[in-house]
Amino acid sequence: MELDRLDRDIIAALVDDARATYADIGHQVGLSASAVKRRVDRLQKSGAITGFSARVAPQALGWTTEAYVELFCQGKTKPSDIALAVAKFPEVVAAATITGEADALLHIRATDVRHVERVIERIAAEAFVVRTKSSIVLSRLVDTPPGAALTDVRNGSHVVTR
Repeated sequence: MELDRLDRDIIAALVDDARATYADIGHQVGLSASAVKRRVDRLQKSGAITGFSARVAPQALGWTTEAYVELFCQGKTKPSDIALAVAKFPEVVAAATITGEADALLHIRATDVRHVERVIERIAAEAFVVRTKSSIVLSRLVDTPPGAALTDVRNGSHVVTR
């Protein structure tokens, strides 16, 4: 899908405030409310915009501790098997296969360090897991929501859309 500058500006406005009216966004990007609505509808239909949601501080829900856990798996464990296994844990908020020695990287949120430890123990008990390596987050230095800074793929330049 090809996004032009107006599409990127509209997406940035929605990332900043998904509750903004089409008129407010139009004022920011120089379009009418109806033109913004047509573009948002097109962006949704194309899959560029996948939904709208509230960003909630994890601490407000009691999830005050986070960790990154590297998974080292047996043989040729399929990514789909890893995904199926870790999806059982609500504490796993993101998971990805990665390059390097580990097979996957998990992002875990929990109530405290003991809770993280229990989650890691349960994940390590999965049949395909050989070992884990974990790091507890001390403080977040950068926490940019997806879409807040967009890259112009055509020329590789970094375009900040705020």
